Amino acid sequence: MKIHEYQAKELFRKYSIPTPEGGVAKTIEEAVLIAKTIKSYPLVIKAQIHAGGRGKGGGVKVVNSLTELKKTAEKIIGMTLVTPQTGPEGKVVGKVLVEKGLTIKKELYLSILPDRATAKIMIIASLEGGMNIEEVAAKTPEKIIKISVNPLTGIEPGHCRDIASGLKLSPALRTKISALSSNLYRLFVECDCTLVEINPLVITENEELIALDAKMTIDDNALFRHKDLEKYRDITEEDPVEAEAAKYNLNYISLDGTIGNMVNGAGLAMATMDIIKQAGANPANFLDVGGGADAEMIEKGFKIILSDKNVKGILINIFGGILRCDVLAKGVVQAAKKTGVPVPVVVRMEGTNVKKGTKILADSDLNLITALDLKDAAEKIAAIAKHP
Repeated sequence: MKIHEYQAKELFRKYSIPTPEGGVAKTIEEAVLIAKTIKSYPLVIKAQIHAGGRGKGGGVKVVNSLTELKKTAEKIIGMTLVTPQTGPEGKVVGKVLVEKGLTIKKELYLSILPDRATAKIMIIASLEGGMNIEEVAAKTPEKIIKISVNPLTGIEPGHCRDIASGLKLSPALRTKISALSSNLYRLFVECDCTLVEINPLVITENEELIALDAKMTIDDNALFRHKDLEKYRDITEEDPVEAEAAKYNLNYISLDGTIGNMVNGAGLAMATMDIIKQAGANPANFLDVGGGADAEMIEKGFKIILSDKNVKGILINIFGGILRCDVLAKGVVQAAKKTGVPVPVVVRMEGTNVKKGTKILADSDLNLITALDLKDAAEKIAAIAKHP
C-alpha cells in the first residue's frame, strides 16, 4: 500500500525523524491558513499523488508571497499531473502539501528496503540526493553506500557508523545521522514496510538533517496488524478495478493486453501469462482467485475481467485442489449467463472433480471452449488472438 508524502511525514515525526514545518490542504483557503501558521516565506507547494517526478511535471513550486501561494495552489489543486511514473493519462491532484522552505547546504539520499537475495534488510545511502538514484548508481557507483542488516539482530551502532562514514559527514552530523538511521529502521520494521525512502535528505545551513521528501510503501499482507495505518489508504489513487477486486479477496492486476485470464494460484497465473505470450497474444490481467474460491468469487472475477473493454478473449486455467473443478464450472456458467459471454472463453481444468466440471460446462448450452491440456489451450487462445 502506497501512502502520500504528507502521511509518511506524519509517521516520520512519530519516530523523531525531522521534517519541514507544514500541513496538507485540499483548498486554497486551507493552504492560506497553513501559510499564516508558518509565518515566513519562501514556501513550497507540493502536489500529493502516488507517483514520483512531481517537480518535473509542474507539481512542486516555490512561492515567495501570499499572492503567489494562492495562484499556485489554485493551479495545482485539481490539475492532472503527468510524470514519468503516472503514464500519459496522469493523476488528478486532490491535495497539496504546504511546507516551509529551507536553505539547503547539501542533498543526500537514504532508503531502506528488503533484499530478497540475502533475506536481509538493505540500507542504501548516497552522497547525491534529489535525483534519480538509479542514474547515480550507474554513473557514479562509488557514491552509493549499501549496508546489509540482519533482521534478527536489527540495526547496530556499527551500521550507523558505516553510513555516517560513507556520507563523509562532520562529527556533529554523524551523531544525528546515527539517530535518524536507527529511527528510520525502527519505522520500517514496526510498520511492516517494503520501502522507506528520503530523497533528498538535506543538510541545512544550520547543520540540521531534514527529510525534505518522504516515500513509504506498506506491505498489504501485514495490514491486519496495523488498523491504524489502514486510514492512510487512498482508494482514489488506486486502479478502480483492482480496488473492486480486493473487496472480494481477488488478486487482480490490470495489464495492457487483450486476453483476460483467471487462475487459482500465483505460480500458475504467471505460467498462464507466459502461455498467452507464447501463443502470440498479450495478457490483459493477472487474476488469482485463490484456492478457496467459491462460485460467487468466480463470477465476480469473470465480471472484473470483462469490465476491461480491451479484452477480446478469456483463458480460464484451473488446477482443481481446494478449488474443485465442479465449483469452478458452476461459477463460470453462472457468470456467463449473467454477462451473455460477449467474448470467446477457453476453459482448461485439471484435478479434483474434473469430469463433473467438464459435464457442467457441456450441459450449459453456452459457447464455452473446453481445452484438453495447456498445449490445446495455447493453440485456441492463439486463434482467438489472431481472429477475435
